[in-house]
Amino acid sequence: MRGLHPAAWPIAALLIGYPIWWALGFGGLSAIVLAPPMALVLWRRRPIRAPRGFGLWLLLLAGYLVSALMLDEMPPDTYGELGAGRVIGYLMRLLLYVSLMIMVLYLGNLTERELPQLTLVRMLGVLFVTTVAGGLLGVLVPRADFTSPVERILPHWISGNSFVHNLIHPTAAQVQKVLGHSSPRPEAPFEWANAWGSNVSVLLIWFVVGWWVYGGPRRRLAVAPLIALAAVPIVYSLNRGLWIGLGIATVYLFLRLGTRARVVVLSATACGALVFFLSPLQAMVAQRLDSPHSNDIRAFTVTATVAAAATSPIIGYGNTRNAMGNHRTVTTGKTGWCDVCGHPPLGSDGQLWHLMITQGFVGAALYVAFFAGAVRRHWRDRSPIGLAGVLVMILTLLYMFVYDGLVTPLNLYLISFALLWRNSMASGAA
Repeated sequence: MRGLHPAAWPIAALLIGYPIWWALGFGGLSAIVLAPPMALVLWRRRPIRAPRGFGLWLLLLAGYLVSALMLDEMPPDTYGELGAGRVIGYLMRLLLYVSLMIMVLYLGNLTERELPQLTLVRMLGVLFVTTVAGGLLGVLVPRADFTSPVERILPHWISGNSFVHNLIHPTAAQVQKVLGHSSPRPEAPFEWANAWGSNVSVLLIWFVVGWWVYGGPRRRLAVAPLIALAAVPIVYSLNRGLWIGLGIATVYLFLRLGTRARVVVLSATACGALVFFLSPLQAMVAQRLDSPHSNDIRAFTVTATVAAAATSPIIGYGNTRNAMGNHRTVTTGKTGWCDVCGHPPLGSDGQLWHLMITQGFVGAALYVAFFAGAVRRHWRDRSPIGLAGVLVMILTLLYMFVYDGLVTPLNLYLISFALLWRNSMASGAA
């Protein structure tokens, strides 16, 4: 962007330059790479402002540090040994939590002259366009992937870890048998198909604010075609959580907007629904709703996660664990005669459950309190950015039941939180 202040470049590099990070193999880890220069700028600007409620995030971070004491422990009905994979996963999550803390403080301590609110919103809009392009790539060329430079450099004992591999190995889509046959679920340029679903909904909100609400004629002209294009990978994602989130967003806007804006929302929704039901995409949604087999898997892992977390409710176990068996069998892991046995990681079906197993019920409560507090404090902000930010906070609380917040979704949740904080400072409410 022309005329961008030097202090805003780390954020521009993160959001606008995200496709480059993804191709290099950093992807969601780009926030960790950019955190040191942001921390250096903050150090030079002391005293550092912090938002209300940020103490909850600091407590969450402190709790995660303490949870390292439990990395070698095993809850009942799980198996595995303390190894490099468990430690690497813990350290990467720790670095991400710290980096995102720095990023929020950095955003809140930049002035409006250094990084205007609208510029930040439009950067998120650019990432939405990138996300739509990645989603279409996943639909059209689902098996596209390549070895990133980071993956080539890292030793195999690190790059071979499944959690790390998903972060550093760029792929266009996850090809799964959700409908009973192989079908692509877009994930580019993010780490998982569910991350793509969470991110596209959050970015869509900011895209509409930056390109429609505050957009000029050329930007507004691009809004409808881009949203129409986004509908294709949104349907192909087979992502029920995403679909529910978009429905909640529509209801939220109808309840909170003025009369004229409600008419626009209703008209756009009706038009989109008509086009959808007349298109081939409608049949795919119907197939997905008729194929709820993943419900049994989720029920098993959630129940097992809560039971395991109850054995260390205060500090959790520091990282995920492997459950014995699955919803179909008590067999541990795949075997030559049972290739569907598997051992789903506990805490893999949503950020709430992830926090329960890694940081206990206390950590999960702190996470909920942090984002719920943001909704309560900023509910009266009826500016476009205020309404959008509160909506993202609500979706964050919804998605914690079905999506892991790590890695890229949490980036976007906390940037949205920072936008709300900056808006409150501009209005004198901070």
